[in-house]
Amino acid sequence: MKTDRDYMELALQLAASAKGNTNPNPCVGAVLVKDGVIVGTGLHRKAGEPHAEVHAFNMAGDHAKGATLYVTLEPCSHFGKTPPCAKLVKESGVSRVVVATMDPNPSVAGRGINLLKEAGIEVEVGLLEQEARKLNERFIHNMLTNKPFVISKFAMTMDGKIATHNGHSKWITSEESRLQVHKLRHEIDAILVGVGTVLADNPLLTTRLPHREGKNPIRIILDSDLKTPLHANAVDTAEAQTIVVCGKNADAKKVKQLSDKGVQILSVTKTEEGLNLIEMLDELYKFGITDLLVEGGAEINASFLRAGLINKVLVYIAPKLLGGRHSKTPFAGMDINSIDDALQLEFDSIEQVGPDLCITAYPTGETK
Repeated sequence: MKTDRDYMELALQLAASAKGNTNPNPCVGAVLVKDGVIVGTGLHRKAGEPHAEVHAFNMAGDHAKGATLYVTLEPCSHFGKTPPCAKLVKESGVSRVVVATMDPNPSVAGRGINLLKEAGIEVEVGLLEQEARKLNERFIHNMLTNKPFVISKFAMTMDGKIATHNGHSKWITSEESRLQVHKLRHEIDAILVGVGTVLADNPLLTTRLPHREGKNPIRIILDSDLKTPLHANAVDTAEAQTIVVCGKNADAKKVKQLSDKGVQILSVTKTEEGLNLIEMLDELYKFGITDLLVEGGAEINASFLRAGLINKVLVYIAPKLLGGRHSKTPFAGMDINSIDDALQLEFDSIEQVGPDLCITAYPTGETK
């Protein structure tokens, strides 16, 4: 006999199958059950397309009357690109609705649930809430901050080194880990590196998946003084869009040269510590970028750390010891005097990927 938990787990699986395709919207799954039989399922596949509840009700037809709806996020109560789902649920004839988590948007949270309760529908909230919130951590962060969700990702040896003293780093981790990172690139809006990485490695910064075409994230290069070569792989915008972030007084001639190649230039204020990252994130969010994978080197990582802008950390650890007094570490920047000043993290998961370990952690108190 299946339980409420079983049906909500199915709804979460449906929602997760569209991860990366729904931005800026959340991932949502819905399951309709009547007399122990699943009569409808649905998921939100892409922004602008029908929501999960719509697909589930279309599949169920008249069987929706008297059924229970399991949905991973509170049905929306406002008009966007599509009509409000709470109204659809209210008029469907369902007798019960089980919601994993409320809408994180402070201006609408609870309205959809109240609408259903006022219609006499039994509503339960909170089943597998943590799982639902983690699935939509990017969306929740967007709603609460109006900024992109920042993921700091790096690979290192067991002794905490990301490269040799001369910068050689290919490959620290295994092919299995690199494939997982490409899957992550497929899911996010943008990937960020510093100009140092462009000069040293000339990366493509695209998504390469076996047996299927991946979605290429927007490439963002932090380059205060526009040192990015015009022949760099990341400047070729045929495959993916590129944004170069520079200071407001950057060379006008180089700005034009990059612009002529299809590169978008974003000028932000330059401070003593480098480019103003908060200003940059605000502008990127206006461009429609809702999450950002930081794959920069030690200096870029340190810039985000100092600014308190890291929302999630992904560390791939290879079973290797590099040693060396001058080998590179994941975070450079200014030294601090006390352990008390360290960014406090909470471990979320540890996964073996091929021979490597992948550790996921969040800053203490970060919404999950």
